[in-house]
Amino acid sequence: MVLTNKQKEELHKAILDYLRTNGLNSAADALQAEAQLEELDPKKTGLLEKKWTSVIRLQRKVLDLETKNQQLQEEVGSKPQRNKGAGEELPRPPEAYTLTGHRDNITSVKFHPVFSIIASASQDATIKIWDFETGEFERTLKGHTDFVQCIDFDHTGNNIVSCSADLTIKIWDFTTFECVKTLHGHDHNISTVAFLPSGDYIASGSRDKTIKIWEVQTGYCTKTLRGHEEWVRDLIISPDGSTIASCGHDKTVRLWDIAKGECTHVMRDHSHYIECLAFSPATLPSLDAPDGKTYKGKAGAAANFLASGSRDKTIKIWETSTGICVATLIGHDNWVQGVTWHPNGKYLLSVSDDKSIKIWDIAQGRAVKTINDAHSHFVSCVDFNPRTPTLATGGVDDTIKIWNCR
Repeated sequence: MVLTNKQKEELHKAILDYLRTNGLNSAADALQAEAQLEELDPKKTGLLEKKWTSVIRLQRKVLDLETKNQQLQEEVGSKPQRNKGAGEELPRPPEAYTLTGHRDNITSVKFHPVFSIIASASQDATIKIWDFETGEFERTLKGHTDFVQCIDFDHTGNNIVSCSADLTIKIWDFTTFECVKTLHGHDHNISTVAFLPSGDYIASGSRDKTIKIWEVQTGYCTKTLRGHEEWVRDLIISPDGSTIASCGHDKTVRLWDIAKGECTHVMRDHSHYIECLAFSPATLPSLDAPDGKTYKGKAGAAANFLASGSRDKTIKIWETSTGICVATLIGHDNWVQGVTWHPNGKYLLSVSDDKSIKIWDIAQGRAVKTINDAHSHFVSCVDFNPRTPTLATGGVDDTIKIWNCR
């Protein structure tokens, strides 16, 4: 047999649910009696349709990949290969897809860690799911009653978390697309949320000036970190899960020891509100800092450097072990709204209210590529998918754009 007994039972239940849902009660009664089934859990309704659409999507992708593979084989056979370093792919215009459907500004975009899926959050109070390889819309998650400010997947991709101006955090089961928990505790607009690498905890930051740590299983707030003097705009978790970096309207970047619940560094060098943060990958080139020192990335380190983008139009690079600002990147003409590292650590990518995407060579300390008018309005968020590689940006023009890197 191809299926195990448990898999057969689940399949029978899914078919039973499909028959009931579509009014085929005689067939459903016969199947239920013959297979000795109990009625399906209401929370698992529609499973057969979901699996069916997934299979169709995967079949289409297989056919597309086979076609691309054939084309690449023909190109390799007819053209000389160009010498290009591995992991050097950068986004190039024009965009591969423009995803439309949201009715208000895009606030956050996040790639799924496993599948060719991207999630987007918007001020229209919804989260939308897209297939970024085909540009097709998949579904909408509804539940928030105000702006959805930020979203994040856990490392498995089985759960997605969202936070909102409605003062709630919601955890969604990404297999059933149901909201499984709603967390309450912040006293003001919740701006940012992120899973810890283990997936067992969530961190959130709010206009109430606090950062909270939540246990996923129970939904309880286990810690509240206080120190920021104004709105916490963004926070991120170090790759090893030991440190939170946060920033906000008090013009500071702060590093927190999660286990101790203590602030370990307060970095002050920006002259305006700080909007976004990104921890570096494990390997980085050397940085020649303004103080004359050379800072070298440490092989295998969890996060040697931290990038911060600000309304002062600059991006700053900080050494996390000392809290020293080792570089300032100047080039944007308006607020910097999002930063993300290229997986090779050589480049940093940023988006801004000047409507551009900039690619910075960290060792040189300058922008080596700019995509002007990437959106028709302010560019508000960015994410990089290292598996493809692909870049996604979201804008105040209510669109998400997918950029292939080559």
